[in-house]
Amino acid sequence: MDETGAEQSVPDQLLLATDLSARSDRALDRAAQLAAEWGAELVVLNVLDPAAAPDQALARIGGASDEELLHAARQQLDRDTRGLPVSTTLHVARGTDPATQIVATAAATRAGLIVTGVARNEILGRFVLGSTVENLARTLPQPLLIVRNRAPTAYERIVVATDFSEPSLRALRAVAALFPGRELILYHAGDVVMDGLATPAQPAADFDVEQRACAAFLADAALSDRIRVRPVIERGPVEMTLARYVRENDIDLVAMGSRGRGGIMSLLLGNTAALLIDWLPCDTLLVREPQDS
Repeated sequence: MDETGAEQSVPDQLLLATDLSARSDRALDRAAQLAAEWGAELVVLNVLDPAAAPDQALARIGGASDEELLHAARQQLDRDTRGLPVSTTLHVARGTDPATQIVATAAATRAGLIVTGVARNEILGRFVLGSTVENLARTLPQPLLIVRNRAPTAYERIVVATDFSEPSLRALRAVAALFPGRELILYHAGDVVMDGLATPAQPAADFDVEQRACAAFLADAALSDRIRVRPVIERGPVEMTLARYVRENDIDLVAMGSRGRGGIMSLLLGNTAALLIDWLPCDTLLVREPQDS
């Protein structure tokens, strides 16, 4: 643990996984902004799968070879990254399992953060990258940043969602290390429901149990005195109350651990985190439990 009380330092390499779609431009802009802020190298990866891209499938039907398809993908990566004010390395791989390729490239390049984008099918609400984002969230040992919005400025309004568990403690420490100088909002939603509906948000002072748990959680985090953390406690299902809080307070980023007590923040044991990724109108940072836990 360093002097900020965090288990993670600013990474030297960031890996951007892109499918070369227009929506991935948002993830590229954010990855470049973070690389510039941290003085890090940006590694950009595209996993070429002709079956998943109509233009590539048509090119293959028209007789294009694998080498020609890879060359075309690399040309587009070069165009997309030209002029970025950061050191950039480009990788193009061929395969039908993007998540496996991304995990392998992240390990080979020693990337400390993986960045990807999502887009919604307005009818189905599905990820543009299909199951890739979910697979990455389940398998990557590194933090995963899922970019939804444009990146006109650095992240300023950051929420760490907590259920007072060890995974959310790791998420808080990671965010404190990655984004020093920001005021962090520690958000907890008590899952008490009346008559099938979430109760309206109430002042944190009304929830003595949650307040004591929050104070103990922050004490366990042992963060530097220079790190400002403002607790916010609301009542209701977290996937509903947090989405509302993000909209009402113009939050830039929500961070959370990938496992949690009772499945509250669990990608492996439940669906709440997956709902949050889908519903939150901001970027999301997932900090996964270590593989040996």
